[in-house]
Amino acid sequence: MAHFRTKKLALTALATLIPLALSTGASAQAERVIDVSLPLGPESQQGIGVLKFGEELKRLSDGRLTIEPHYDNALGAEREVIEGMGFGTIDAGITSTGPMGGFVDEFLLFDLPYIFENHEHAYAFLDSKYGDQLAQLAEEQMNVKFLAWMENGFRHETNSVRPIEHPSDLQGIDHRTQQSPVQIDTWEALGANATPMAWTEVYTALQQGVMESQENPLATIYDVNFYEVQDYLNMTKHVYSPAPLMMSLDLFNSFSEQDQAIIMKAAQIALPVQRKASQELEKRYLKKLEKLGMTVTHPDLAPFREAVRPVIDEWAPTIGEDLVEAAINFDY
Repeated sequence: MAHFRTKKLALTALATLIPLALSTGASAQAERVIDVSLPLGPESQQGIGVLKFGEELKRLSDGRLTIEPHYDNALGAEREVIEGMGFGTIDAGITSTGPMGGFVDEFLLFDLPYIFENHEHAYAFLDSKYGDQLAQLAEEQMNVKFLAWMENGFRHETNSVRPIEHPSDLQGIDHRTQQSPVQIDTWEALGANATPMAWTEVYTALQQGVMESQENPLATIYDVNFYEVQDYLNMTKHVYSPAPLMMSLDLFNSFSEQDQAIIMKAAQIALPVQRKASQELEKRYLKKLEKLGMTVTHPDLAPFREAVRPVIDEWAPTIGEDLVEAAINFDY
């Protein structure tokens, strides 16, 4: 009888330990470090947003989910990162929308000039059903999950030739664009010699005089030290550039529904922090770039808008005329 009682106690103890062991194993398997690619550094508008996302992800998951940021294109140029997420070889990343038009026509919207008047206009559009529709297209055609519509900000032209007060001042300047046919058409309409070039090659090309001009948000211009190789900063505000935070759709789908909700919540908490930081950095870096010796111009934008209107008309059918009109006329 004593032997039977001892055996029963042992079986009871074992039955208690098995679920505990399985639970511990499941918890260990659920831990994940997510590699995140960034084109810029930790103090950039992109870095601030991604680091806040990582902070919230860790907090909401009780430390099970964390990120490992990889700065300054360490995992590849933006197009390579987008492709890598689609193939599942890169976990996550924040990139401009510039290369995305090569995968999904509708994303060429963000290459069109003078679509959004200000930040509030852009945010209202992106946070509406139209932003959701574009994110869905990215899932279906690029195999990536949009976590949040973060931003690079409004883009401005810099060059090493002369100040730009009128589109005619761009005549003959060798200008680098992203790999987007819309951007090429835009800068040719403004009179520049437009050439697409990978982001990782731009600084050296400007330094060596292969290119004379480029365009980016102020925080990027400062972060990449373009003031070292460009004399003139022209506040053309020609394009609003989102920088969506994305994840490989295959990776996102591999998480439990609970963890998917945590990932999305962390990104949405980080979103307003990133946008606010982007606007603050724009103001701060304008002053810094002037102090660093760049000549700043604030041209009348009306002639620029007029010069590029044919580009909008030409590309609207490809992008979707309804989408273009919705963006331009969005009520905010």
